Amino acid sequence: MAKSKTTPDSKKGGVPSPDQWFVPVFLAWLVPGGGHFYFKRWNHGGLLLFSVAGMFLFGLMMRGRMFEPSDGSLFDVIVTYGGFLGDLASGLLYFLATWLGYEQPYLASQVADYGTKFLVCAGLLNVLGMVDAYEIAVGEKP
Repeated sequence: MAKSKTTPDSKKGGVPSPDQWFVPVFLAWLVPGGGHFYFKRWNHGGLLLFSVAGMFLFGLMMRGRMFEPSDGSLFDVIVTYGGFLGDLASGLLYFLATWLGYEQPYLASQVADYGTKFLVCAGLLNVLGMVDAYEIAVGEKP
């Protein structure tokens, strides 16, 4: 049988304090790979930055559309809010693109549709980087 790995926090049964994980997770959201750079894990941070920024830039070059929350049917609300959260998860990349005036109307094009998916997937990949930074911060990952 494999032994389960326990941390001091899991022995107490408590939740890790935000003092442990807030700064690295916030940095990981703001700049892709920022949480790993905070822990001096340069290779992982660089790979995350390259992957998320590359995917985001490819989405922009394919003229992908950024989601905006809108009302309508339940399906439309779920899709637009989910897409908006996915875009927002890219952190500073999303804010730079919107502040610099990137706005793409809906295009009936397969390339633009893939670009929209690339923009959302860049944010979702950044969420995985945030989770990894959290696990490093609370000691669940060496």
